[in-house]
Amino acid sequence: MFLFFTVVQAIVAAALIGVILMQRSEGGGLGIGGSPGGLMSARGAADFLTRSTKWLAVTFIALSILLAAMAVEGVGTGDVESTLDRSVAPAEIDPLGDTGAAPAPAAAPAETPADSDDPLAE
Repeated sequence: MFLFFTVVQAIVAAALIGVILMQRSEGGGLGIGGSPGGLMSARGAADFLTRSTKWLAVTFIALSILLAAMAVEGVGTGDVESTLDRSVAPAEIDPLGDTGAAPAPAAAPAETPADSDDPLAE
């Protein structure tokens, strides 16, 4: 059932995109300005594309809420706990990688001969 509603949701979304792209631009973004025969007139409100956009948007939101409710209902903690393998004991691993042995002593700096041509050797 979830898959069916997901396919219907995709079809409604594609139809909504198509209907929105088919509408004629009224100009004056966000409803500011525009022509007198625009969306706020009786003729514009009764337009087929306007009505179909409204109902496709309502259907899209309703399907989104339905799919979210179905997804929450289908998720349970029993599924996660049953997949855990509890027969394996955790390994005692030091997160710092210390094996318990004493650290190796630092090597003494090598002595350079006094007649070296390196100016930084001093």
